[in-house]
Amino acid sequence: MFTRKELAAEMVKHFEWNQRNKGLKLFAYVIMPSHVHFVALREGGLMSDLLRDMKSYSAKRLLKLVEEIPNESRRDWLLHMFQFHAKYQPQKEKYMFWQKTSHPTLLWSNDVIDQKINYIHMNPVVGAIVTEPEHYWLSSAHPQGPLKLNGFD
Repeated sequence: MFTRKELAAEMVKHFEWNQRNKGLKLFAYVIMPSHVHFVALREGGLMSDLLRDMKSYSAKRLLKLVEEIPNESRRDWLLHMFQFHAKYQPQKEKYMFWQKTSHPTLLWSNDVIDQKINYIHMNPVVGAIVTEPEHYWLSSAHPQGPLKLNGFD
């Protein structure tokens, strides 16, 4: 999904909106071509509520963009895949963009936090997209990545 600049930019905008409006404190992130990882906390509410709302709104916006991007060569295939995966869900939605479950991990020590941030930053290296984590632009490892980290304020 996030190999198209329009789709990656929409995900960045969505993170920024949640930082400004929903108390999202972002410590680390990577937006991979097919998924997203981040280390964060939420001030003023439950993280589970924020994740639910993020997934719901971003799915609608991203699906709309898939349908609207001129010359999107993957449009039919992507929509078919999202429709295929939705068919097996009890919610009876037309499309399923995100997996229904998240994989939260309790970050109970500095060692665990460091391990998770390293895992996130190494995702593009392990995926053979770049040779060094700081070379991947859609990551907090990149010195000028698109998102401002606000978890250290």
